[in-house]
Amino acid sequence: MQASTPGRSAGLNIEQQDAHPIGLASPVPDMPLGAHELLVFMLQLGLLLGLAVLLGRLSVRLRMPAIVGELTVGVLLGPSLLNQLAPGLKFTQLHLLDAVGQVGVLLLVAITGIQLDFGLVRRRGSTAAKVSIAGLVVPLALGVATGYLLPASLLAEGTSVTVFALFLGVATCVSAIPVIAKTLTDMKLLHRNVGQLCLTAGMVDDAFGWFMLSIVSAMATTGVRTGQVVLSLISLVALVPFAVWIGRPLVRWTMAAATRSAEPGPAVAVAVVLVLLSAAATHALGLEAILGAFVCGILIGRSGQADAEWLAPLRTIVLSVLAPLFFATAGLRMDLTLLAQPAVLAASGIVLGVAIVGKFLGAYLGALLSRMSGWEALALGAGMNARGVIEVIVAMVGLRLGIINTEMYTIVIVVAIVTSLMAPPILRIAMRRVEITSEERLRRAAQDQLVKP
Repeated sequence: MQASTPGRSAGLNIEQQDAHPIGLASPVPDMPLGAHELLVFMLQLGLLLGLAVLLGRLSVRLRMPAIVGELTVGVLLGPSLLNQLAPGLKFTQLHLLDAVGQVGVLLLVAITGIQLDFGLVRRRGSTAAKVSIAGLVVPLALGVATGYLLPASLLAEGTSVTVFALFLGVATCVSAIPVIAKTLTDMKLLHRNVGQLCLTAGMVDDAFGWFMLSIVSAMATTGVRTGQVVLSLISLVALVPFAVWIGRPLVRWTMAAATRSAEPGPAVAVAVVLVLLSAAATHALGLEAILGAFVCGILIGRSGQADAEWLAPLRTIVLSVLAPLFFATAGLRMDLTLLAQPAVLAASGIVLGVAIVGKFLGAYLGALLSRMSGWEALALGAGMNARGVIEVIVAMVGLRLGIINTEMYTIVIVVAIVTSLMAPPILRIAMRRVEITSEERLRRAAQDQLVKP
């Protein structure tokens, strides 16, 4: 963070960000960082991580997940507060901070996949399917309908109402696997059946959401091309058999070779390489990189080599360092001052209400159709309502493509923040009334082994 001076780069502005997809290289010269830039980057990284740890621990003391404090760091140091009090101070080199954060979120999702109980998925696959389908259809339909009813002032110039409505439908139907995973981990609910179902159904919703976003993006630029849509659909459908027939034996063989060492280092390094390459593969196919990381995590978890001796160090560095940095950096993109405009505030209330009710209603109905208890259904609805940074990414895509304007971008960000903050207390209330099973105790014992030194 530094004061902007003439002739010195103040980091990526929104135009520079929009010219490059999330996770790709930023438009900077192909040369090493100068001494000053390196100093600024280290100071920013240290400040973000230090405050994320402090506010994260404070949130835990206040009986909230650490993610609440970690997201707050970015809000305090970004346009929402610090830039208003001291306009000359701003975070620079956001492209480097984003790069570190992206690595963190990919590894976080991979660890979540490693801990996914596939036995539960097989036994309760019907339940996961009902929850995910209902959790998709209901908020998608309500979001599209709301998009047609909102005032035209929220649309970017030249955008058709249909494209805008479809975009809003996508924004309201996605969940956020990184936020769900971090919340469940912080609240020690990842071993519960509801937590496992929440992750499974959320992953299905997100995969469909990214596919729908690619269609909306095509409509906003060159129109829907049949070949482009079919190619994305084929890639999504072919991912599962490819992972089972080719990816699974490859991961098993690679991890078996890496874990022969007495030290955990080789296994950790190989696991990180596999996750990053898998994420790059799905990203190259036009799918979301998070999907590849999650699938790779599942394969590592089912390789027979995911024991506590090597996984515990990776889990510690991701949950304690990389994940907090990711959430803190995401908060730097938020500008809540636009809510001072009455029209924007009213529209944000409408969109927020539709997003919350749609996701809750869909997940709740899916759970009840599967004969789950009302408290379990409530917990599922709360968990899948957390949209977090995935919603931020969706908003940035919409802004870059000219589908939404800055006001609507802010509204979508509000949905991301509120839904992520409201999930933990509702989950806590609901799960207190859901009796823990013997299967969940065994799963908890197995997961506890991962954090032992």
